[in-house]
Amino acid sequence: MAALAILMLSGNATAADPGLDLVAIPGGSFVTGDAGGDANEVRRRVSVAPFSLMRREVTNAQFAAFAALKNHRTEAELRGSGYVWTDRWRLAAGADWRRPQGQGSSIDGLDAHPVVQVSVRDAEAFCAHHGLRLPSENEWAFAARGPQSLRYAWGDVPPVQDGKQLVANFGTEPCCAADDSDGYARTAPVGSYPAGRSPFALDDMAGNVWEWTASPFPGKPAERVIRGGGWGNNPYCLRAAYRHGNPPDISLDMVGFRCAGPPS
Repeated sequence: MAALAILMLSGNATAADPGLDLVAIPGGSFVTGDAGGDANEVRRRVSVAPFSLMRREVTNAQFAAFAALKNHRTEAELRGSGYVWTDRWRLAAGADWRRPQGQGSSIDGLDAHPVVQVSVRDAEAFCAHHGLRLPSENEWAFAARGPQSLRYAWGDVPPVQDGKQLVANFGTEPCCAADDSDGYARTAPVGSYPAGRSPFALDDMAGNVWEWTASPFPGKPAERVIRGGGWGNNPYCLRAAYRHGNPPDISLDMVGFRCAGPPS
């Protein structure tokens, strides 16, 4: 895939928004990185304090409710374009969260699918509205692979596109194109692959959509780390250690987010 304010959670936010389904993640240590991965995936032991994280990625329905209530216009809407993956990333006129692939596309019938075409600013605005924040990269990685430091959210065995081992929504086994063998060519309803849950029972920590984090990309402080891989990526990109750095103001049809908060 091409390169692309921490707020406290109030008790009221949790009680008022049960659909966000925050999962308590205990503090702990794990080994980040992957010896068989990219040069930026150096293995080292890190620790994280207790926090909470949404069980699932933010959906179109959840983002629509926020946008309507706050009259929020995303950066893609203001710019009039967003990036769409075909055989490469292309800037598509009219692409935004309501029209993920540009003019003529829509999210009709996709309420339970993850929202895409959102920038870091858009993601942070949603999270802040609910008294939450984006997770740090280390928090995200710990939630994905657990203290066992698994290679994938579900274990150490890569997924295959055989229509049987349905652990994630991802692309072709060679990189990188959409593949509907797992049931969906692009995004899937969140939580569609329970066999691929992380050690903390979080859904879609691999595949479906990449997820923004609060952390700058190492050596590129102007970019934010995204994690998890998406519907057009191959198994290598679904590894829990795999990362990309994207400019925080761009929006893509394979990138979404989930929110984090303090321990519950």
